[in-house]
Amino acid sequence: MSLQKMRRWAMVGVLGVVATTFHPLPAIAQAELTRKAKTKVMPPYPELARRMNITGTVKVMVVVSPNGSLKDTKVVGGNPILVNAAMDALKKWKFEPADGESSGTVEFKFQPQD
Repeated sequence: MSLQKMRRWAMVGVLGVVATTFHPLPAIAQAELTRKAKTKVMPPYPELARRMNITGTVKVMVVVSPNGSLKDTKVVGGNPILVNAAMDALKKWKFEPADGESSGTVEFKFQPQD
């Protein structure tokens, strides 16, 4: 093998290590939330999204405290124009009490109603 080919393979190896080092996998799996919601508020379709014909899904990772209130949320996907409506609605959700915390993802699908 020539010196040039060896350098290329070495560079590929270095890039592979760098890519896995600086792009770690999420520590928490994004499973659907299994805790039952007592109160669900559906988000309104934003007027700006309607005018711009934007559709899509907003995914939010949630942590629910033992008393059933939201402890933490993190948006993991979705158009920014749709995210605000989804987050405002999600803040109004209430869940059944449980012995411990629960975590998972909640999805909101946005499509215009004709």
